[in-house]
Amino acid sequence: MRKKIVILGSTGSIGQQTLEVIRKYSNEFEVVGLSGWENTTFLKEQISFFKPKIAVVKNENTAKKLEKDLNNLNDIKILWGIDGLVKISILEEADIIVVAITGVASLIPTYEAVKQGKNIALASKEAIVVAGELLVKEAKLRNASILPIDSEHSAILQCLKNEKKDSVEKIILTASGGALYNLTETALNNVSVEDALNHPTWKMGKKVTIDSATLMNKGLEVIEAKWFFNIPANKIEIVIHPQSHVHSMVQFIDGTILAQIGEHDMRIPIQYALFYPNRTTNNFPRLELTKIGQLTFKKVYFDKFPCIKLAYQALELGGTMPAVLNGANEIAVNAFLNNQISFSSIPLLIKNTMKEHKPKHNPNINDILDADYWARERALDFCMNVK
Repeated sequence: MRKKIVILGSTGSIGQQTLEVIRKYSNEFEVVGLSGWENTTFLKEQISFFKPKIAVVKNENTAKKLEKDLNNLNDIKILWGIDGLVKISILEEADIIVVAITGVASLIPTYEAVKQGKNIALASKEAIVVAGELLVKEAKLRNASILPIDSEHSAILQCLKNEKKDSVEKIILTASGGALYNLTETALNNVSVEDALNHPTWKMGKKVTIDSATLMNKGLEVIEAKWFFNIPANKIEIVIHPQSHVHSMVQFIDGTILAQIGEHDMRIPIQYALFYPNRTTNNFPRLELTKIGQLTFKKVYFDKFPCIKLAYQALELGGTMPAVLNGANEIAVNAFLNNQISFSSIPLLIKNTMKEHKPKHNPNINDILDADYWARERALDFCMNVK
């Protein structure tokens, strides 16, 4: 029987690539639910091809527009808002929920799906960053699985397969270095928005690209790795790897390092998550090692990129602190993109917000959402006084 799939965020980049993989393996998978928020034109095309039972959009007006556009083309139920996302995430017949929504909006539907014992393929890092402890605890209780889709954590998952946890010496996360790695600390004070968005390897959304420039994206991935693999922070290391072909590595107690190497193609980790624990064939481009020439690795400078240090601190403090880190970072990045604060003020704003928060340990979902809301409000206050 075909596995039944729900995709949250089907009109985004990861959602589109997930549907591309599913289209190639239509005998293995059936799409039963999609969410597309505001992009009803694209969502309509996806609905017409995959014929899901339910689709979710942003609000009632958007739902009415989509229903009109579909013109009874499909026997489909259109829902909206967070309530709609939750309903589609806990569909009784769904086998896998692919979570590809950006931001903290991914948290509630992910949490509700885990509570129902659903298997999650997670591309949205915010959910596991702000509520990793809660999600992992609930997944264990409900016998649900949470598998990573992002390339770094998929690489670690592959390297750890069939290995014993106590044989792991450390996890090594690779980072491209972003647009600003080679600048001096002084030069970083004068970075423009355009400079920070000029990533040498990837074409990504603005927020993710700025996180790459501050290296906060790697800090967030350290937090993810802790919860995905139950590895303490002191066993998670970051190295700069500009070519971005080594997606991550695991070093074992005998000194062996296993690395997962491949093309820059998100369809590979998506396919791995959907078929896990098995591999299957595909016709995606292959990496030709002789064309690469060389693979280089460099140190991370924590003093030059303090966002990484803040992420480690948030993980060490635990409880609601990672939610505060994430919320403050989103506000700081947005303020920088709008030329309200300087690039070097991003970590300063996050640090000041974290200083004022006393983390609540063993938080429930409401504690996490409250911490996120508080962090954003406090960070906005700091934006008024930081340059």
